[in-house]
Amino acid sequence: MNVPVPGRAHSLYLHLFMIGRTIALYTNAYSGLTKPTWLLSLVMLVNRSGTMVIPFMTIYLTQPSMGYSIAQAGLVMGIFGLGAICGGFLGGKVTDLLGFHRVQLVTLAGGGILFMILGQMKSYPLICGCTFLLSLVNEAFRPANSTAIAHYSKEENRTRSYSLNRLAVNLGWAVGGAIGGILASINYHLLFWVDGVTNILAAGLLHYFLSGEAEQSTVIQQEGPDTPPAVPAYRDKIYLRFIGCTILYAACFFQLFTILPVYYKKVLHMPEYMIGLLMAMNGIFITLFEMVLVFKLEGKRENLFYIFNGVLLVSLSFLLLNIIPLSIWSAFFCMLFMTVGEIMSMPFMSSYWIARTVKANRGQYAGLNTIAWSVAQALAPLGGAQVAEHLGFRTLWWIIGGLCSVAALGFRRLQQHENGLS
Repeated sequence: MNVPVPGRAHSLYLHLFMIGRTIALYTNAYSGLTKPTWLLSLVMLVNRSGTMVIPFMTIYLTQPSMGYSIAQAGLVMGIFGLGAICGGFLGGKVTDLLGFHRVQLVTLAGGGILFMILGQMKSYPLICGCTFLLSLVNEAFRPANSTAIAHYSKEENRTRSYSLNRLAVNLGWAVGGAIGGILASINYHLLFWVDGVTNILAAGLLHYFLSGEAEQSTVIQQEGPDTPPAVPAYRDKIYLRFIGCTILYAACFFQLFTILPVYYKKVLHMPEYMIGLLMAMNGIFITLFEMVLVFKLEGKRENLFYIFNGVLLVSLSFLLLNIIPLSIWSAFFCMLFMTVGEIMSMPFMSSYWIARTVKANRGQYAGLNTIAWSVAQALAPLGGAQVAEHLGFRTLWWIIGGLCSVAALGFRRLQQHENGLS
C-alpha cells in the first residue's frame, strides 16, 4: 500500500498553486480588450505571418545570382526608408481626412501587389524604384492602423491594446521568419509571393470582419463639445523632442533587420534557416511575455521610465556583440537582451504619444511617429552598411551601442523635464 509522503503532497500542491497563479495572470493580462481590438490583431497576424522579404532583403541582393554589394543593398534599404517617410506623412494626412479603415484596406491590397512585382525585378534602378513605391504604400498603413487601435481600445487598457497588436506582429514575425528562412534556402522569389498573398488576404479579412465597426466619415466629426483643441503635432515641442529620441533609438534598433542578418551570415557563417530561427526567437519571446509584463507594469510608473530602461537594454545588447566571444549561442544571448529591451520600450512609446492626442489630430501624431521610424529605417541600413563595409562590424556595434545609450539618456531627460526636475 502506497502512503502519500507529506513532502511530496506539499510539493504537488505548490506546483498546482503556481500553475493556477500563472493561468490567472495570463487570463487577466488578456481580459477586458474589445472585440474589434482582437479582430484587428487577427488581421495583423495574418499580414505579418508573410513578413519575409525585409529581413532577407540584404542577403537576397548580395547573393551571387543578384550580385550586388553590401553598400548597394544598404542603399536599397535606405530607399525603402525614404519611401516609408513619404508614406508616413501621406498616411497620417489621409487618415484624418478619410478615416483609418479605407486607408488600411487600400494600403494592404496595394502593398501585396507591389511585393509580387518587386520579386520580378532584376535591374538595380527598377529594384530601387519599386522598393520606394512599395514602402510608400506599405508605411501609409501604419498611421491608419495606430489610429484604429486607439479608436477601438479603452483608455484604461490602451497600452495592452497596442501590445496585443504588437503580439500579433511579432507572432507573425516569428512564423514568417522561420518559414522565410526555409523558403530562402529553396528559392528567394518565394518570399515575395508569400508576402504579397498574405497582404491581400489581410485586406480581405479586414473588410470582412471590421467594415461594420469602422467609421466611414472623418474622425474630426466625432469630437465632443468638451474636447480640447486639436494642436498640430509639429507644434508640440515636447512631442518633437520625443520624436528626435525615437529616431535615434529606431536607427539603432533597425540594425536588427538589415545589417545584423548579414553579420550572422558573413561573420558567424550561419545558414539561412538558423538566421530565420534567430529572428523568430525575437517574436516568440514577445508573444509569450509582453502582454503579461505590460499588464503588471501599466500605470505603475510613467511611460518614459519604462522607455528609458528598455532602450538602455537594447544598447547593451549591441555592445555585448563585441564583448562576449563570438558563437551562435552568444548571438542568441544578445538577441534575448534586445528582445527584453524592446518589450520594455515600444508598447509604452505608443501609449506616450497617443496620450497627447485627440481624435481630430491623431492621424497627424501617428503620421509623425511613423515618419520617425521611417527616417530611422532610411538611415540605419545606409549608415550601418557603410560602416560595416569600410570599418568592420566591430566598429559598427560600438557606434550603435553608443548612439542607443545617447537615445536612452534623451528619454531620461524628457522624463525629468516632465517631472519638473530640469
